[in-house]
Amino acid sequence: MTQDKIKQLVAMVGGFLGALLLALQGVGIQFTWFNQEAIDLWMQVLMTGIPLAFAFYGIWKNTFLVTKKARVQEDELKKQGLK
Repeated sequence: MTQDKIKQLVAMVGGFLGALLLALQGVGIQFTWFNQEAIDLWMQVLMTGIPLAFAFYGIWKNTFLVTKKARVQEDELKKQGLK
């Protein structure tokens, strides 16, 4: 997933939360903790958390220490001189 796609995803979530805030305010329901500032803060968390999760997944997926199958594959690559 590219950085642009991640930004689009976060913008979509933020847009939904903003619309939800307006809809709730329209029917007279207000929460003091659910405001535009809180939505912006959560969008920042998503903007940093999603790329971090993808990075950790990539690191986990590409290491040969996680599973027994991966260690066997690493040994085979070493035998073939590919690693």
